[in-house]
Amino acid sequence: MKNIVIVLTCSLLLANCSNRYVFGTKCTSPDKITGAYEKSFIWSVDRNMSNDFFGKRISKENCPKKVKNS
Repeated sequence: MKNIVIVLTCSLLLANCSNRYVFGTKCTSPDKITGAYEKSFIWSVDRNMSNDFFGKRISKENCPKKVKNS
């Protein structure tokens, strides 16, 4: 178990040289035909991608709203 944690930590640190990580539940825009989307809590983003471009493609507003059952 300890080795797994070490390997995961090292991979995140090494990948951080070329990427940045955005935390928080965010979703991609749903597909117009199927309605499929991607949802994640951790997004690995290329350092060259601007925040505006990332915000248009992936945001919290794209996530489907939960409906309470009465």
